[in-house]
Amino acid sequence: MKATLTLTSRGVVTLPAKLRRALGLRPDDQLIAETTPEGLLLRPAVTLPIEIYSEKRIREFDEAEADLAKVLNRRSRAKKTAR
Repeated sequence: MKATLTLTSRGVVTLPAKLRRALGLRPDDQLIAETTPEGLLLRPAVTLPIEIYSEKRIREFDEAEADLAKVLNRRSRAKKTAR
């Protein structure tokens, strides 16, 4: 889909509603603008929620890592004895 846009004196560009709907853009969504050899590229910015880990959650990760290491060690030993 192509659209002709107008740049205001303040540098504001309005994306037509049809284009916003086609891209699933909502008010306050952020876009990344970058220059490319072909011109200007606008694309949605991906934002991901960040979890701040508590000491309890970190201990849970450590325990899970230790459990995984035990399983992997058992598998490694089982492969060696099967040879």
